[in-house]
Formats: sequence, C-alpha cells, structure tokens
Amino acid sequence: MNSEISAIFNQYPPEARLRLEHLRSLFLNLRDELGLGEVEESLKWGEPSYTVKGGSPVRMAWKAKHPDHVCLYFICTTPLVATFRELYRDKLTFEGNRTIVLPLSKPVPEAEVAHCLSLAMTYQSIKHLPNLGA
Repeated sequence: MNSEISAIFNQYPPEARLRLEHLRSLFLNLRDELGLGEVEESLKWGEPSYTVKGGSPVRMAWKAKHPDHVCLYFICTTPLVATFRELYRDKLTFEGNRTIVLPLSKPVPEAEVAHCLSLAMTYQSIKHLPNLGA
C-alpha cells in the first residue's frame, strides 16, 4: 500500500479501516486469480482508487456523515451498478448508479462483491455483452 493510501486508511475509524483493507485485499486477490497484471492504486477525489488495465476504476471510502457503512464507487456512466443491481438486488444495497453500500454491522457478502469487482476489473472486454456477460 502506498503511503498516501495508508495515510487515508489511517484516518478512518478502526472498524471502517479494517473493512476497507479487507476490500482492498479482495481486489488484489481477484487481480491475481484473474491474471490481470498490475494494479494502479491512487487517490481520486481524496479516496483510494484501484484499477487494472482493461478495467474500470473502483473507489472505496468511509465518510463521517455516514459512519455506519463503507462504499464502493464505480463510474456512473457505465452499466456496472445497473448490472450489479439486476444480479444482486436482494443481497447488496445500492445508491444511485454508482455505489454499493456495505454496512459495517454485517459481514461482507464475499461472493457477490467479488463478482461485482471482477466485472469492473474486466469491464473493457465485456462492456459490449448483454448484462456484461453475467
């Protein structure tokens, strides 16, 4: 983890920091499983952002005005969140056309979140497919 990202994570309350570190690890593990190469880890709008070549960026953050959850953010002009909502409306919570909301009071729905992340990570090769090939 680069020092800028580490500094941001360290500003979060412990529970949020641990959850976001877990989501970061999930992203990195998926990159390895899918053989997607190097991850670009940077700050976008002051929030940790992750992308791989051929993918769509994923930001993750905790915000003081909503202290009970963390969020995964996707580019709103893609059909990613609409597809996620179609697939997982009963298992995940969404906000608008760009956000997955993950309550800190519940375990991360690993399989569903991993699938959403993998769709974002391979977006450029699947964007032409109905429902992103899901």
